[in-house]
Amino acid sequence: MTGHGLVGVADAGAFLARLVRLDPAALVRLRTTGTRTALWAHLPWNVLVTREVAGAFDVADATVSAAELLHVLAAGGEALPTRRDEQWRWPLPPAAAEAVESIAGAEISRLASAAAGTLRAVAAGGLSGRAIGQRAVRDALLDHVALVVTPAGGGRVEVSQRLVQAVTRMGFLGAADANAADTRVYVAGRWVGLSAPYGVAWLQQVKELTVMPIATHLFR
Repeated sequence: MTGHGLVGVADAGAFLARLVRLDPAALVRLRTTGTRTALWAHLPWNVLVTREVAGAFDVADATVSAAELLHVLAAGGEALPTRRDEQWRWPLPPAAAEAVESIAGAEISRLASAAAGTLRAVAAGGLSGRAIGQRAVRDALLDHVALVVTPAGGGRVEVSQRLVQAVTRMGFLGAADANAADTRVYVAGRWVGLSAPYGVAWLQQVKELTVMPIATHLFR
């Protein structure tokens, strides 16, 4: 029987507990390098989150149920739950990433709180007197660009509210009553990441499609 090999049980447990509250059916992918294991998961609003913990097992890459692994850790067990490798369907960002900006943790918390306040206000009173479904409001808020970073080399990096909500709701900023450390904005190819003290959230930018007029094509 394969063991999970995790030494940082408290760290892994905190990650899994938050994840399962957001999505009881979530999967977690464990990728081992040396003496560390990175836990990866996909959140319901299409963001990848990861946290690295101490410990390694003899399988370099495995996917299991987050709830089942949390149960094993809580019981002090060592066995790896049934593998579900075929159910993992999301690409991971490239390993090479560039830090382009640092944002105060307090600012990230403020952006998350402001979005939550807007959701509550619109759900209670509508928008300009017009009732709007909570899901529509939530999706619009998640797609909102919370902040824009301009790297030294030029260009524009948009940080979506999806990333802000991921690092806050996964507890990556730390305790709410503590002075949150800076959060770094990373870029890796078409991916944008927010790296907080206790984990990283990644979002792949949607590729723009070019639409060709049908009239320009000949059908035979």
